[in-house]
Amino acid sequence: MDLISAMGGNLWTVLSYALPFLFLLCVIVFIHEMGHFLAGRWCGVDVKAFSIGFGPELFGFYDKRGTRWKFSAIPLGGYVKFAGDLNVASSPDFDAASQMTEEEKRVSFPHKTVGQRAFIVAAGPLANFLLAIIIFAGISMTYGRFKADAVIGGVVANSAAERAGFQAGDRIVSVNGDPVTTFEALQRRVSVNPGVPLTIVVSRADAELSIEATPELVELKDRLGVQRIGRLGLRGSEDTSNFRVERYGPVDALVYGVQETWYIIDRTMTYLGKLIIGRESADQLSGLPRTVQASGEVAKSGGFQGLLSLTALMSVSIGLLNLFPIPLLDGGHLMYYAYEWVRKKPLSERKQEFGFRLGFAVVIALMIFATWNDIKHFVSL
Repeated sequence: MDLISAMGGNLWTVLSYALPFLFLLCVIVFIHEMGHFLAGRWCGVDVKAFSIGFGPELFGFYDKRGTRWKFSAIPLGGYVKFAGDLNVASSPDFDAASQMTEEEKRVSFPHKTVGQRAFIVAAGPLANFLLAIIIFAGISMTYGRFKADAVIGGVVANSAAERAGFQAGDRIVSVNGDPVTTFEALQRRVSVNPGVPLTIVVSRADAELSIEATPELVELKDRLGVQRIGRLGLRGSEDTSNFRVERYGPVDALVYGVQETWYIIDRTMTYLGKLIIGRESADQLSGLPRTVQASGEVAKSGGFQGLLSLTALMSVSIGLLNLFPIPLLDGGHLMYYAYEWVRKKPLSERKQEFGFRLGFAVVIALMIFATWNDIKHFVSL
């Protein structure tokens, strides 16, 4: 009986991580591929298959236009296969394209204009960004946003904030000239500027004071990884009169969704830029294991709202990743189309095939590196 109970407990533990991850992944992949699908249909391209997952098909069906909709055995992505594609990576089938009839060329992806092909390819990542905007907007309308006024409740001893002269009761007015009304906004400005002097205006005793402060670089390590952020040493006020929950109307919610999505894009690109010049560590790059862990942890602690927020975050990340100029990814295809647009002719078949092989090797190498980071992370816990 104890053995059966233990097995049941272990199964539930596995499912508590696997199910949130599969929900997150399926939603993101479906929306990404739906972007490609709808753009392709709009441009008159025949769609042969729409798959969630790779590998052998588990189940599926044909729609009235002959597209095979299916779930495949390896749920780590998906694809849309257009007429004229050689494989699921949308490599052009040069041999088949040269033998097509005029009717087949009319609905073939390789025979569309370079602008149409670029639009179809870019529609996948754009759909990911749109999904994030909609999720953030929806959360702000249904659950609302918890806000705490930018009032300082306390100053950490021997911190950068104490040395700069902050005091409990100070109300933050602006940071580097930009208005700040919530403690969250202050934290964001500080966290992304470690080692960067900030000019912070505070309201104190009906007067405004300008304080120069430089956030210190700190490492925050938890079960999901390591974050390197800036910290001043300020605590928010615990006075409940400074707390509120705001539910947005449709217009404000949409604006908030765009702002949150752009914030994630900006933070990601800033990190990558610092990584390239050696000012950030690559150990923050995570792969499948930590993504599964994050899904389960967020679902447990934040419920469905937390899982939705993580879905929006991951959707933006996947959209950005797909725009990297690596052959095999959407960005690689766009790079080829940019060359074709400038030179008025496509890159040679041999060079395209070499690029796809190189891109495949790069993607596999990145996956191995990210997984190795995850292994090191779990060993260090």
